[in-house]
Amino acid sequence: MSTINLEKPELKAPRNQYGETLAALGATNPNIVVLDADLACSTQTQKFADKFPDRFFNQGISEQDLINTAAGLSTTGKIPFCSTFALFAAGKGWDQIRNTVCYSGLNVKVCPTHSGLSLGEDGASHQSIEDIALMRVIPGMTVIVPSDAVETDRVIRWAAEYYGPVYVRLVRPNCPVIHDDATYQLDAAKPHKIRVEREGGDITLAATGETVYHALLAAERLQKDHGISAEVLNVLFIKPFDTETLVNSARKTGKVITVESHQIFGGLAGVVCEELSTHLPTPVRRLGTQDRFGQSGTGDALFKEYGIDWEAIYNEALSWLKP
Repeated sequence: MSTINLEKPELKAPRNQYGETLAALGATNPNIVVLDADLACSTQTQKFADKFPDRFFNQGISEQDLINTAAGLSTTGKIPFCSTFALFAAGKGWDQIRNTVCYSGLNVKVCPTHSGLSLGEDGASHQSIEDIALMRVIPGMTVIVPSDAVETDRVIRWAAEYYGPVYVRLVRPNCPVIHDDATYQLDAAKPHKIRVEREGGDITLAATGETVYHALLAAERLQKDHGISAEVLNVLFIKPFDTETLVNSARKTGKVITVESHQIFGGLAGVVCEELSTHLPTPVRRLGTQDRFGQSGTGDALFKEYGIDWEAIYNEALSWLKP
């Protein structure tokens, strides 16, 4: 259960935490190597490069080479983490991720930053709102979307120990920290278990990544303003997916809203609808980019424009429960 101050949370960029965690891991595991596509200052892999220049490889603006070089290094026993912007990793590198990494079951960690709408002013050409779907359909790929810096740290540490292909989707801006760094741990037996950040009985808000904070804030306001009890699910692992926790929540509330900074097709909404249709048919409303490209603007303005900020979640739940 989250106990943060939602009105005045601590802020930290998951990409900054990614760089810090990589540098920390590099000091204890000599097999970790890091690759980047000429964006080390943006992705924060520069933190690793500064400490371990002999284990850092700048592949230049060549995402296909980035992935294939990482694949080659993995066959020698190295644990490669490779980063660029999410649009370029999942888009330009898709063939290599599918055919070289995943088809061969190689131990490569693809950890792009600058995903989703919150990339902001760079606009539609750089905003990856399809990458979860692209990665999720590849056999053998694990897909993870951390909600804050604390979760990012734990996921990167877990990925370094896990053998196999992993895609970790990170974002650019400072984000609210919604977990206590002193106590947060992944479930050792079931790391992909959905976290119930807030229990409730009237409606389920299933969110992933930075939208988890917005779902929590919406739930708090719904309780305060209308006495509506919303359960908030933090879907950290898109694949493998924890069907059991989702079904238990849907059985309790009977209504599910999904929220993601991504297309409603193939991402969180896709897997939620697929699993519920099979195991417990339940009405679902999907909040996402709704078959639209992104556009230039601040992250906050874009979240509002595309209906995935806390107010949009609040209004969607309210319109459903109190029409």
